[in-house]
Amino acid sequence: MTTNLRFPVPPCVAPDAPSPFAATGAPLRWGVVATGGIARKVTEDIARLEDAVLQAVSSRLEERARTFADTHGFATVHYDDGGSRGFERLAEDPDVDVVYVATPHGQHYEVCKALLSAGKHVLCEKAFTVNAREAEELINLAREKRVFLMEAVWTRFLPSVNRAWDIIHSGELGDIRWVQADLGFPAAYNPEARLWDPLAGGGALLDLTVYPSTWALGSLGFPTSVAAEGTLNDDGVDAQNALTLTYASGAQAQLSSSLLASGPSQATVAGSKGWLRTSAPLHNPRELYVHPHGGEARVEKFEQAGNGYAYELRETTRCIQEGLLESPTMPLQHTLDTMRMFDGVRAQLGLRYANDDR
Repeated sequence: MTTNLRFPVPPCVAPDAPSPFAATGAPLRWGVVATGGIARKVTEDIARLEDAVLQAVSSRLEERARTFADTHGFATVHYDDGGSRGFERLAEDPDVDVVYVATPHGQHYEVCKALLSAGKHVLCEKAFTVNAREAEELINLAREKRVFLMEAVWTRFLPSVNRAWDIIHSGELGDIRWVQADLGFPAAYNPEARLWDPLAGGGALLDLTVYPSTWALGSLGFPTSVAAEGTLNDDGVDAQNALTLTYASGAQAQLSSSLLASGPSQATVAGSKGWLRTSAPLHNPRELYVHPHGGEARVEKFEQAGNGYAYELRETTRCIQEGLLESPTMPLQHTLDTMRMFDGVRAQLGLRYANDDR
């Protein structure tokens, strides 16, 4: 058994916990940086929180900022104008308490640095940064300013995933010996699109591998070694990758991510007494299939609040209300260790980004 590796349970998914939309303290005034698809989905769940106020949104373009604000009900808009950028204006907005950052990975460091320097609490989309150096600088800055900072790996906070951790670390599956997890879809090539743009930190590793790796880390912890293979396109972006994580116990995890092919998008955790598999997609499973060795299989089904982001939003809100500077469920050291692991993977793949040179 690996009971010491279980991610701490966020209070919002504890037994008999109220809805994650229910208030846990004084209202927080939210800002949102960027107006793309993920910003829309997360903002819809922020709006559902009883103790959240949609205060300000920023975008490079005034029209996008105003359209997003009108759609969701933000009080203030910020955009690039007169030599200053929208996120810089939002950082200086005295009416904003906490900011959700939804820009491409390549911009996370610059945006979060401005927000943290201005004393804002920050929830930043995954992947947290492009490299470990950027991550470490932001973590140190947040600690210096004594503000909350968290990577938005929403999967860690879902009821279904926390139930999976309960099963995995209860001993029901015995000693965990291997994990297999994949995530992939065919993404049409467009050098200007976020997924393929080197300046945006595009590629399968930073955009997708956070999710398969969550199942390895949640089941076995951080590995002793990682072997990586991958395919780079002509722009130097990884179109797909395959990682083998090896542990001191002899356990292994095989993780695959692809922007070229559609896969099952499931995770399997196998132990000496049985195995568990998620439904698709592995980053937001609604069903868990548990197969005890020689015993009767079962299916456990789960409901979801809103778009599914309410759980990480509730944890962010709770931590800020209680004066915590990081979440026990998604600690900053895990984010830093993940970025260091990804740096090692990129070195094996020959994958570099412009951010690496500054």
